[in-house]
Amino acid sequence: MAGLELSATDFQSSWNNMQHHTEEISSERLLVRRGQAFHITLYFRNRGFQPGLDNIIFVVETGLLPDLAKGTRAVFSMAGGGGPSLWMASLETRRASSLDVSLCAPPTAAVGRYLLKVHIDSVQGSVTAYQLGEFILLFNPWCPGDAVYLDSEPQRQEYVMNDYGFIYQGNKNWIRPCPWNYGQFEENIIDICLELLDKSLNFQVDPATDCALRGNPVYISRVVSAMINSNDDSGVLNGKWSEDYLDGINPAEWTGSVAILRQWHATGCQPVCYGQCWVFAAIMCTVMRCLGIPTRVITNFDSGHDTDGNLIIDEYYDNTGRILENKKDAVWNFHVWNECWMARKDLPPGYGGWQVLDATPQETSNGEALQKKGRTHFHGIRPCPYLTYSNGPSWLFCSPSGLYCCGPASVRAIKEGEVDLNYDTAFVFSMVNADCVSWLVHGGKEQRLHRDTNSVGNFISTKSIQSDDRDDITENYKYEEGSPQERQVFLKALQKLKIRRFEGPYQANSPSSKPMPLSQNRPQSLHRPSLRPSDVIQVSLKFQLLDPPNMGQDIRFVLLALNMSLQFKDLKVSLSAQSLLHDGSPLPPFWQDTAFITLCPEEAKTHPCQIPYSKYSQHLSTDKLIHISALGEEKSSPEKILVDKIITLTYPAIVINVLGAAIVNQPLSIQVIFSNPLSEQVEDCVLTVEGSGLFKKQQRVLIGVFKPQHRASITLKTVPFKSGQRQIQANLRSNKFKDIKGYRNVYVDLTL
Repeated sequence: MAGLELSATDFQSSWNNMQHHTEEISSERLLVRRGQAFHITLYFRNRGFQPGLDNIIFVVETGLLPDLAKGTRAVFSMAGGGGPSLWMASLETRRASSLDVSLCAPPTAAVGRYLLKVHIDSVQGSVTAYQLGEFILLFNPWCPGDAVYLDSEPQRQEYVMNDYGFIYQGNKNWIRPCPWNYGQFEENIIDICLELLDKSLNFQVDPATDCALRGNPVYISRVVSAMINSNDDSGVLNGKWSEDYLDGINPAEWTGSVAILRQWHATGCQPVCYGQCWVFAAIMCTVMRCLGIPTRVITNFDSGHDTDGNLIIDEYYDNTGRILENKKDAVWNFHVWNECWMARKDLPPGYGGWQVLDATPQETSNGEALQKKGRTHFHGIRPCPYLTYSNGPSWLFCSPSGLYCCGPASVRAIKEGEVDLNYDTAFVFSMVNADCVSWLVHGGKEQRLHRDTNSVGNFISTKSIQSDDRDDITENYKYEEGSPQERQVFLKALQKLKIRRFEGPYQANSPSSKPMPLSQNRPQSLHRPSLRPSDVIQVSLKFQLLDPPNMGQDIRFVLLALNMSLQFKDLKVSLSAQSLLHDGSPLPPFWQDTAFITLCPEEAKTHPCQIPYSKYSQHLSTDKLIHISALGEEKSSPEKILVDKIITLTYPAIVINVLGAAIVNQPLSIQVIFSNPLSEQVEDCVLTVEGSGLFKKQQRVLIGVFKPQHRASITLKTVPFKSGQRQIQANLRSNKFKDIKGYRNVYVDLTL
């Protein structure tokens, strides 16, 4: 009998992809998830398959150097017994000249691009080898054996399958949803995500080991976190927090991840300019969802950046009430990171689930990242034990110019103050639960004004499941502010940090490893906040806006002063206004005033204030944040009262109307209505519109000059190419503003 000859192979890509929830990526090529069977058909030229006479051996390989020992190469047949950690093959249907075979990757297999081969061993001893083709293997949150298994279908639909969402910005008193096109299933995005893994320094230094470790979501998440940011030539995004973006794109202008990832790929993997925290987090969300790891974007309002590891954020003011720039600590108006869902077998039981990952680079690589920002950083290319498994250590190689990655840090560990658990848990704890101390700087001296235990970490937010609403998940990160549990956890975390200064693996021999006092003149007790100066003077101050803070209009507000005592009070109040960047960095004051207020016993008075548009327009940052403050002093007391408020100026949103029914492969008209909110002419206006499944690429419309307070509309035509719930995102920029945004949800039907 002649040896069995293979004539063709059908990967059944369309059917397999639908079963593996990858049909949104492609129906033309095979993309499957680990731990779940997929089916192929083998067609034979000369005769049919004969059990007992023919033996078909399958070979799968991934990476540049496939290795059986490392798990990047597997050899298996339909006769093999298999097991939960092995690749398996089984005969499904045998026909006269074809064979349906079921293949299944173990739920721990490395993800990535695979080559599938077969060796046909016939009875007369001839062995024929065939290369069947490539397929892509992804994580599987539908498989209970996978480390990223998520047992809720609505959550899987939101955190893996949803390709749009909202990133929350603004401030804790005015939370604004920013629409974003994640686009993880758009054309070529999966290839770009795999290219990102291959461009990592880990792969460049040791590709065999890197590919072998790609089955572990902890490892993958750390690699991706490092690769999203870049100050060299390999990562996706360059970060910039100044106001000079002439050689790139202002971070506020972006509305989606697809354009950024495609630009990175098209330019030979040169970093895209520019990003800030929400852009880094959005790109990471796209990559992780594309790879199959459930991921969501988190915003933390009043986010602490404690640089010296004492869980104290210091803020400094001068005697005019102006906030001073602090090169060390900071409170960001908001900060955005990711949570990814995964098991944590490297931690004690109970710390799996949502894990914090922060791809934002906090500073340039200057050898101080470990101390200054809690980031893992080394100089020189050398192995360092990031991960530990039961079968021995694995290694991650670090960039000579510095590697920035944060997490995964268990959200539960953060809430419980377990800051000694991997990775970077102490740094994330400080972002949500550090204490804030205000200092007055005058005459070369520092006077402590107040210690606030609940100002850091507010309204921690993410998009709701299958809804456009906002979910407040603050309780996931910390116990209620002011509760005994919250202070107990804070003290536990602080104690662990003190111990780590003695025993820390990378700091043990450095001067910084010695125990340090929290700060000079700090209160001895951490169980409660210090007494407020307003309680000593018995006077309270408070700001109140009189009108909505609309861009282009004067800002009208009052300072409310209340005498809570039975004595007369004579107050001198210094008022100040200055722009802030969203990372808390202050710009010079553009408005100052002094008020003298006399209060009778138990009397309340208001002092009206107004900041004209002409006064703030030339000093406003892209973030549209204005910090107003008042420093009050009373003749009979050395204590001073500080009150401040952050105002976020608002724009009128872009209005998007869908004209007619949205149907796959049928023309659709979309009307976009926008306006210039300013009483002055603006130039260089550009409207961008995008939406996964609706537009093949981002649409750019050059508007040019836009008259004062003028309203305009345009109609765009497109042909939807994917069905289901979709979203259109739009942004209008000019030389005076950068991020007037709007969105519209659209349901696309398959047919009429």
